[in-house]
Amino acid sequence: MTHRLMWKLAVLLFIHVNLSSQSTEKGFTGEESEEGVKVTVTAKSVLESKLTHIFFPIVYIVVFSVGLPTNAMAVWVFLFRTKKKHPSAIFMANLALADLLFVIWTPLKIAYHFNGNNWIYGEALCKVFVAFFYSNMYCSTIFIACISVQRYWAVVHPLSQQKKNNRLAIGVSVCVWLVVWLITIPLYLYDQTVKVTNLNILTCHDVTRPSQSLYPSIYFLTMGILGFLVPCIVCIVSYVQMLRALKSSMTDETIAQKRRKAVILVVTVLVMFLVCFTPSNIMVIVHYSLLHAGVQDSGYGFYISTLCLASLNSCVDPFVYYFISDEFREHVRNTFMCRSERTAQRMRVSFSAMKYSKKSSTYASDSGNTQSSSY
Repeated sequence: MTHRLMWKLAVLLFIHVNLSSQSTEKGFTGEESEEGVKVTVTAKSVLESKLTHIFFPIVYIVVFSVGLPTNAMAVWVFLFRTKKKHPSAIFMANLALADLLFVIWTPLKIAYHFNGNNWIYGEALCKVFVAFFYSNMYCSTIFIACISVQRYWAVVHPLSQQKKNNRLAIGVSVCVWLVVWLITIPLYLYDQTVKVTNLNILTCHDVTRPSQSLYPSIYFLTMGILGFLVPCIVCIVSYVQMLRALKSSMTDETIAQKRRKAVILVVTVLVMFLVCFTPSNIMVIVHYSLLHAGVQDSGYGFYISTLCLASLNSCVDPFVYYFISDEFREHVRNTFMCRSERTAQRMRVSFSAMKYSKKSSTYASDSGNTQSSSY
């Protein structure tokens, strides 16, 4: 009885594979010709839906409206208002610069979606935009990992001179930029603009030719591991060790304040990874793996939605700076209140003197009361 059941299952499996191999709609993109690609019914409905024509441009408008001023201010504060450069400030300045370089390209993406997912700016500009998109994603994950390690080192080893080693931070930042720019070169090696023949539009990175699916499949599988998984593990390990070290010294009030700030930072970074980076990296790997294998799937809409939501990290990063750096918060407040650096310094000095005079008067009053009581 068991052998007969297994035989029936084998026959059904053979029939299913045979029918699947005869299907004309393989992968996410459908049939390929010299003119372009005839996409599947699922992809066609997504490219024609309000999701891509209305929701996506609204998201990119938010990214541009919030990300441009906040990251421009962050770059300005870290480079020109922060006199004492610390490793964390150097890493955050590079992270803000990566976000700013991506945000300035988003108007093209907004116009692309409002134009019915029809790219009219040429193949070269599409490749540049895609390269900036993924370089921003991987720069963000790597620099966040660097910030996490630096924060761990500053909390666990407060007396170490390595936490103040700006040369090391600058060297690491230069290496990150060089590596990220090098690893985006494969994105220029295959067509990013593909004509959808059954919609008569030219898409940018939304549709891939099945004949060219091998390059992005290998690339995004590698980058999913090196550009996302490794930095994510580094962040988790750093924060776990930092919280463990702070937990062991909870008797000090300053340590308790550091622990609260560390918890806020951990929550912010984890939310960023969960919302911005995790779905997009997983779906990119799944998308190109299934495309290369020629397997039909109905998750096309979710795939391009995660890529859109990944751009939100450019809006979240300034909040990371705000929670990490007291100096950044102070400079932002001074900027909004139109205070110069000299005025802010005078206010700090006068405030410190006022606090010192209050402490001195309190001490003198206490001494006088003690003397009068002794008599």
